Amino acid sequence: MTSPQPKAAGRIVPLAAVVAVLVATNLLNNRLAPELYVATGVIGAGLLLLLACRDGCSWNDLGLGRETLGRGLRWAGAAAGLVLAVYTIAALIPLTRTAFADERAGGSELPSVLWNVLLHIPVGTVLLEETAFRGVLYAMLARRFGLPRAIALSSVAFGIWHVLPSMGLASRNAAVEAIVGGGPAATLISVAAVVAVTALGGMIFCELRRRSGSLLAPMGLHWSLNGIGFVFAAALA
Repeated sequence: MTSPQPKAAGRIVPLAAVVAVLVATNLLNNRLAPELYVATGVIGAGLLLLLACRDGCSWNDLGLGRETLGRGLRWAGAAAGLVLAVYTIAALIPLTRTAFADERAGGSELPSVLWNVLLHIPVGTVLLEETAFRGVLYAMLARRFGLPRAIALSSVAFGIWHVLPSMGLASRNAAVEAIVGGGPAATLISVAAVVAVTALGGMIFCELRRRSGSLLAPMGLHWSLNGIGFVFAAALA
């Protein structure tokens, strides 16, 4: 059950505080202190949960209620299995295998792979982003504007969140560079494409969150897409 809506005077300030935390963490992760990525993710997620609780959100509102944890784990496991199957097929097909050619994973040794798959991605990326967009924003916006608008707005915000990290995508990924080329125009095209794709992905994550009632479901899919993808990119380099 969704918590009571906040009074008019308290509708904007809590959301503005959440946006401020997101802007700060995005700048820290992508420009100011990328070496603190994991710590920033943990602290950012904690601050966002604190703001949501002060706004009146319950653990159920945030997808962290005990009664839905089991269902969330089952959805997460199913998502991981599906991603593994799709990536395996893509890796076996020459045309799609180039999508795994990412310089961030290429040539990675086992310690680097374990660091990324077990800590950097689940804690630095998934914990922060799912807490922010499918947990806190999802719950706070739903209380104010209803669930359909919450899904749309949080998904758009998720797309915009990826502007900074996608600015060098064309130079890092061979498949993307082959499609858009190089130069400023390629950067603009690749950034716009990433924003659109991640906004659409955000809607899928929100639907998992809605159907399962648990934040663990989109967390599982998110980690699978990034973590299993990193393993394949490292293995195929």
